Amino acid sequence: MTIGVGGSTTEQELARLSNLSGRASAISVAEFKQRMQRATSLMQQQGLRGIFLNAGTNLYYFTGLKWSPSERMVGALLLDSGELLYIAPWFERDSLRDFMQIDAPFHGWHEHENPADRVAALLAERGIADGKLAMDESASFFLFDGLRRACPQIDWVNGSSISAPCRMIKSEAEIALMQTAKAMTLEVQKSAARILREGITTTEVTAFIDEAHKRVGAPGGSSFCIVLFGLATSFPHGVKEPQRLKRNDWVLIDTGCLLQGYNSDITRTYCFGEPSERQRQMWQVEKDAQAAAFAAAQLGQPCEVADAAAREVLESHGLGPGYQLPGLPHRTGHGCGLDIHEWPYLVKGDRTLLAPGMVFSNEPMLVLPGEFGVRLEDHFYMTESGPRWFTDPSHSLDDPFGLQLDATH
Repeated sequence: MTIGVGGSTTEQELARLSNLSGRASAISVAEFKQRMQRATSLMQQQGLRGIFLNAGTNLYYFTGLKWSPSERMVGALLLDSGELLYIAPWFERDSLRDFMQIDAPFHGWHEHENPADRVAALLAERGIADGKLAMDESASFFLFDGLRRACPQIDWVNGSSISAPCRMIKSEAEIALMQTAKAMTLEVQKSAARILREGITTTEVTAFIDEAHKRVGAPGGSSFCIVLFGLATSFPHGVKEPQRLKRNDWVLIDTGCLLQGYNSDITRTYCFGEPSERQRQMWQVEKDAQAAAFAAAQLGQPCEVADAAAREVLESHGLGPGYQLPGLPHRTGHGCGLDIHEWPYLVKGDRTLLAPGMVFSNEPMLVLPGEFGVRLEDHFYMTESGPRWFTDPSHSLDDPFGLQLDATH
C-alpha cells in the first residue's frame, strides 16, 4: 500500500487535527488605506474619475468591507480624489456600518428607488457628469447597464485596469495568510489519504474533508472539494455520480479553504494499492512538468514561459502537443488570492512579467481519456530571488506526502 494512504479512521484523523489558523494576522486597516491610495494613483495616471466597487472581493480588497453580491446594489464609489462613498439599501445601513473597516459616508436608497440614480446624483454633486469611470469587472450586467443608463455622458470602462495591478502583487500580510491556509489544507490532504478504505465513497471523503478543514481552523469548512476515483480522475473537475473506492484505484483529491478571505488550493494524486507501470510513468511525467514550470518562473520573464516549460516536458513524452489530448488541456496555473482564480495566469499568451509578490498555482494536469488523470497542484509565490513554494510538492508516488522522508530526519 502507498505510504500514508489508508490505515486510519475518520474519528482518529479528526482527533489528530488541531487549529492552525492562528499563525497569521488579519489585514490591517492601514493596509486597506494603502490599497485605496494605490488605486487613486492609478486612476489619476489613467484619467479615471473613480471606480465603482461592487460587493465581493474587490470591495473587500480596497475597503475591508465583506459583503456578498446579490440582486441589490451594494458597493462603494472610490473617487480619484480619494473620497470613499458607500452605497446600499437604507435598511442595510446599520449592518453595513457594523462590517465597515474604514469609516466613510453611507448613501442609501429605498426599495422603490433606482440605486443607479442615487449614484448619478452623488457624482453630479461632485462635478462628475462626464469623463471616464471604472466599473468593477466582477459586477453583474444589470449593475453596469443601470449605471450607464443613469449616467449617459460617462464612459464606463473595465475596472480591472485598477484592480488587477493592485491585487496581483501580494503584500507580506497576504502571503502570510495564504501560507497558513495552504498549510492547513495540506494537513487535511494527509488525513484524507489516511481514511481511505475499500468501499468508502467520494461523498464520504468530501464530508470528511469539510469537517477536517473546520478542525484546522477554516470556519466555513472546505471552500470547494473534488474527490475522484478510478476513471473519473480523467475528468479535470469531476463527474456527477459518486464513486466507491476499490483496491488499486487511482485517487485524485483537489480541495481548499478560506482564511480571512484568502484561498488555499492543493491537489494530490496517488494509488490506493499498487499502481500500474503506466500510472507510475505518467505520475512522474506530471511531477517533472510541475518542476519545469516552477524552474521557468523567473523574475522578469513573461508568465507564459512556465506554461511552455511544462508542455515541453509533456511533449517530450509524446503527449499533446499544445492543448490536445492525451496531455494538458488547460493552463498550467492561475493567480490566487481573494479569488481562487485571478490575475495573472500561467498560460500561453499571458505576457505579464513575473514580479515579486505574485502568487500562482502550478498544476499542469495530465488527462488520459479512457484511462486516468494526474494532477499535482501546489502554489508558489515570487520573491526577490525567484519562485518559492508555499507547500512542498508531492514527494513520490510511493510516498506522496514524504512521510518516510520526514521519519529519516
